[in-house]
Amino acid sequence: MRDFPIFTTEYGVSSLVLKEIPYRNEAYIRIRDVQEAFFDDHLAECVSFCRMCGAERIYAEGNGKLERYPLYTAVYRMTDTARSDDEKIASLFPVTEETVGKWRQIYNEAMRTVDNAGTLESREEKQILESGGAYFVHKAGELLGIFWLEDNKLLAVAAVKKGAGETVMHTMMSLLEGETMELEVASTNHRAIRLYEKLGFVKTAEISRWYRVL
Repeated sequence: MRDFPIFTTEYGVSSLVLKEIPYRNEAYIRIRDVQEAFFDDHLAECVSFCRMCGAERIYAEGNGKLERYPLYTAVYRMTDTARSDDEKIASLFPVTEETVGKWRQIYNEAMRTVDNAGTLESREEKQILESGGAYFVHKAGELLGIFWLEDNKLLAVAAVKKGAGETVMHTMMSLLEGETMELEVASTNHRAIRLYEKLGFVKTAEISRWYRVL
């Protein structure tokens, strides 16, 4: 389903993220600009359109008046200087045209229950390949996990074997040894936050707060 980067009403402008409706029955509203006196009217039109597209749960961010709604999740930026432990580094296999579909499937399965994680569609496989930063992590012939780097930013990481998250992260950081790197994580993803903090990452900013409006 197509997103609407610019969704205009009489009262304001928002971006509507609708691509998750077929997969998670969820839609997201980013409020860009709104006449404050008519905030409720603008939000109601956005929600109505998302519902018409099939969304059963709708979240919004970008305006202080949303604080009257239940908080869904905040999104933090975390940063660290990449330091890897040689004893915890596994083997890396870059994603290829033959394996990108499998990589995307693993990512989607891992992120299905993670708040604010977007589904990757087949049309995005070209971007994954062209980035040159998507990898499988193996050890002794066994798949431990995957990750996706863009420059010094970690776009995605997932362990597929229980307890392998630390090895996957150390393997990823071996590519950026000594460099400052960053990632984003939902405040409700407590397990991931604990791991990142154990590795030395610290929260440096709260990027957004998403509230449930339906």
